Amino acid sequence: MPLSHDHVRTTVETYLARHPHEREQLADFLNALDRTGEDIASRSTFTGHVTCGAIVLDDLGRVLHVLHLASGKFLAPGGHTEPSDESLARAALRELHEETGISPQAVTPWPGYETVPFDIDIHDIDAHAAKGEPGHQHYDLRFLFRLRKVNETPVVLQEEEVGGIEWRPMDRAASPSLREKLVKLPLQTEPETANASALIYNDRGEYLLHLRDYFPGQIWEPGMWSLLGGGRERQDATLEHTVRRELAEEAGLALADLTPFGTEYASNDAGAAVPIAIYAGRWNGEPRELPLTEGVMLAWFAPEDLYRLRIADTTSDLVRRHAASLPATQSGPATEGRSLASPRGTVPNIIGVHLYLERPDGTVLLGLRHPDSAFAPSTWHVLAGHCGNENAIACLLREAQEEAGLHIERQDVELAHVIHHIGKPKYPPRMGLFFRARTWSGEPELREPDKCTQWKFWDPSALPDNLVPYTRVAIEAIQNGELYSETGWPA
Repeated sequence: MPLSHDHVRTTVETYLARHPHEREQLADFLNALDRTGEDIASRSTFTGHVTCGAIVLDDLGRVLHVLHLASGKFLAPGGHTEPSDESLARAALRELHEETGISPQAVTPWPGYETVPFDIDIHDIDAHAAKGEPGHQHYDLRFLFRLRKVNETPVVLQEEEVGGIEWRPMDRAASPSLREKLVKLPLQTEPETANASALIYNDRGEYLLHLRDYFPGQIWEPGMWSLLGGGRERQDATLEHTVRRELAEEAGLALADLTPFGTEYASNDAGAAVPIAIYAGRWNGEPRELPLTEGVMLAWFAPEDLYRLRIADTTSDLVRRHAASLPATQSGPATEGRSLASPRGTVPNIIGVHLYLERPDGTVLLGLRHPDSAFAPSTWHVLAGHCGNENAIACLLREAQEEAGLHIERQDVELAHVIHHIGKPKYPPRMGLFFRARTWSGEPELREPDKCTQWKFWDPSALPDNLVPYTRVAIEAIQNGELYSETGWPA
């Protein structure tokens, strides 16, 4: 969905609240925003349209410029918005990645400029007869970022558009309006951390995790397990005050001791990395007795059980690093003291839930996984997910809505196939439950483009070559009326 007119206007008005003296020089942009019936974010709106740029500073305070082949000029990375862009800041990060290979995770927003442009510039674009484009204006919104790890960030140029890069001192930035703001910018050795979370563990070596509400676009990591915590507020003298206040407000929890453990980087709404201070503390209480005011629930989990959860990799890594840092007498094994310990030799099996969606014409829905996916990149797969603290059908209905915007009623679901499979020897075995939806509402749409880039219905007799192997086995078994199969196990 294209960027909304309201999103652009709100962003510009927020910028002007900081720079009211620029309202007159941005008059053309404001007039364009007042016109109705025009998509100001579309590159085909030749009365003038929005572009987005990424202003990236390294640890020496230098500004990244790229040589744009079309103009022959060194400019900041940037370009037109795309219908897939979820925000203006995310458009800037996408252009940065496309032109230089620098990923959104390699930069962090400058404090105070997470969603507000650092600079807005209007410039004229000459007519391009070969493309049939008349002369028009670009309303360029520029967002400010700091490069996190200079020596560990490779640059891969977009050869058809970019001829090289150059790191320039602030006072030599190509744009006059940008140069004027940059030279007034107080440099910091590190971005200011404005968020804090609590890493709470017990004497059994388990960690307290918080299942967030599923409110996409309103909170970070919706529907995922995370740490308790939040953003710093004006009354917080320190980040320890922040995390203690958040614990009290969210769960009525007060800990005697909290110790700084490290910094975690999470992705904000624009996809950039945001630092979060982590404080660790021990507590041996019962989560169900806490007066939880936000989210769905709190629960204890052992580090070895995190693979079962819908949880950010950074959070999983953080828990495991902390568990490894504890003395053996404090860190585990986590199963000691549990009343329902598994028999010796038991191996946990992951439960995966899969949607077998077949149209009346017999075609079956598959999704093409993102090239950066940890599992099966650039490979077709059915809509699927892992069970958290929920039953399998509830998981299926949730995943169908989250991933593709499909609404399925519980009574319209039936079990079509079970496949017991294993991948590489070190991987845990998995039980794949394939459910058939007899009816549903909605057409598949890309709700999670970072995971799936395309939905398509395929003829089961002509499935794509790049299909997840166990998925192919399951579809063929369903077509043959078979309820159970195995794959990957040693003969």
